Amino acid sequence: MTPIVPRSVRLLQRAFPFVAWLLPADRSALRRDVVAGITVALVAIPQSLAYAQLAGVPAYYGLYAAFLPAIVGALWGSSPQLSTGPVAMTSLLTAASLMPIARIGSDAFVHGAVVLALLSGVFQIAFGALRLGMLLNLLSHPVLMGFINAAAIIISLSQLPGLIGVSARQSEHFLVDTWHVLLNLDLVHEWSLAFGIVALVLLVAFRRFAPKLPGVLVTVAVLTLASWWTGYAGKGGRVVGAIPASLPGFALPRFDWTTAIELVPPAFVIALISFMEAMSSSKVAAMKTKQAWNGNQELVGQGLAKIVGALNGTFPVSGSFSRSALNLAAGARTGLASIIAALLVAVTALFLGPLLFHLPKPVLAAIIVLAVYNLLNFGAIRRAWRASRADAAAAIITFATTLLFAPNIQNGILTGIIVSLALSLYRRMRPRAVEVGLHADGTLRDAARWKLAPLAPQVAALRFDDSLEFVNAAHFEDSVLRLAREHPGARFILIAAGGINEIDASGVEVVANLADHLAERGVTLVFSGLKQQVQRVFDRTGLTAKLGSSNLHATDRAAVEALVPRAGAGPTAATVA
Repeated sequence: MTPIVPRSVRLLQRAFPFVAWLLPADRSALRRDVVAGITVALVAIPQSLAYAQLAGVPAYYGLYAAFLPAIVGALWGSSPQLSTGPVAMTSLLTAASLMPIARIGSDAFVHGAVVLALLSGVFQIAFGALRLGMLLNLLSHPVLMGFINAAAIIISLSQLPGLIGVSARQSEHFLVDTWHVLLNLDLVHEWSLAFGIVALVLLVAFRRFAPKLPGVLVTVAVLTLASWWTGYAGKGGRVVGAIPASLPGFALPRFDWTTAIELVPPAFVIALISFMEAMSSSKVAAMKTKQAWNGNQELVGQGLAKIVGALNGTFPVSGSFSRSALNLAAGARTGLASIIAALLVAVTALFLGPLLFHLPKPVLAAIIVLAVYNLLNFGAIRRAWRASRADAAAAIITFATTLLFAPNIQNGILTGIIVSLALSLYRRMRPRAVEVGLHADGTLRDAARWKLAPLAPQVAALRFDDSLEFVNAAHFEDSVLRLAREHPGARFILIAAGGINEIDASGVEVVANLADHLAERGVTLVFSGLKQQVQRVFDRTGLTAKLGSSNLHATDRAAVEALVPRAGAGPTAATVA
């Protein structure tokens, strides 16, 4: 028997989810959390530096973003294994959103990143408080795949200048800027290119031949030492540089209403996309550990993490798929693992900053390129094409517009959402409505597909496979009238209504008008298989009385058995040709 939890305890756990960790402790779980925290920290430190570079802010800001936001995300989130902090997609969206209004690395750019973290955090908390986790349904899978594939390409191309040590232009056309870099390959900085290539080789080698080792950390350590030993910085190479031996204090960001209003649309997109990342990680973890998680609570946790990041003067964070997977593989059972990882990141920022001074930026670029490689999934678009040309079109349009709009890639995902919703609405406007006949097995099936004759010379039947609402009421009416024209001798039009789950006022009006119009021509409108909720609407609106209870049948079989004698002919059932 499930124990009854007092209401006061439920309210306390909703406000402070981490209270559940204080319940009976499991020493083995504690040990696993400690091991997982250390393991994730070894990956989080170099990744955070790299993703800060991708976001267009100083690299050490990544350490700040992986500290307090990670702790808050663990305390107020719902997934024990979710690791919050800098991630590739959110970092790219941050840079893309700010590039049109400020120069990368400038004070205005950093300030914009802080405002973006605040706004996207407010969006997520509002979504969670209002139980609007379903907003993620605005992103169909094909649209999401189109966006992610384009974003992965943009992320990789954006790291090309850093990987080869050349300066890149910053304009409103990312692809033009990339083409400009390719035209100036003669300006490649050989030392930067060498460090970038070696980093890629080492990272791929570790991933393939020693996946259990912290390959990213080892690569960073080895190449940072090589950078110091060779005097890379003195040869014109770009390094991380000095990291302040402190952690940022709390401060309200300077609020410029003009900038804030301009950043509202990208903040909404970041809130949506970053929740998608967090949700994906949480779902995977929940399936493997059988631990429950709550999407709306996770929205609140991720939103609070972003707001804390803004108060700390850093950029938007999200749930990391790769670090969450590492948390899961290392056996993490509670959010304590993420807190331990965050504390180790803080120790690094406070005491180990000088060791990272000579870390080459091409190495960070290589980390980003390899990290986003796994995001590429063109197979999903091919599968969408096989399933539905319309879904594939939405994916391709999203992919193309994301590339073309870059650096304003948020416009790509917004275009994808609009296209996806438009296609969904179009499908709802013209659902499947087919003439049916009596199959040899006694069921009503698609007459054209199975080559079936009408039920009887004076009976024609139509199946409507959707709710009957304002968006498709006209299509329903046209389908019934077309059936009546194709069977001028029919005295009965049967609607096999098993697929009608709902009916609204527009649907009621159309049915009433059809009944009157057909009656004037001596044709009776009959329904079969009405669901209970639809039958109630028929009763309340007077449709039952208008049509007559003898013309409303519980099942298709009952309708056929009643109509055929009334039509004065035997049923016609064709076999499959």
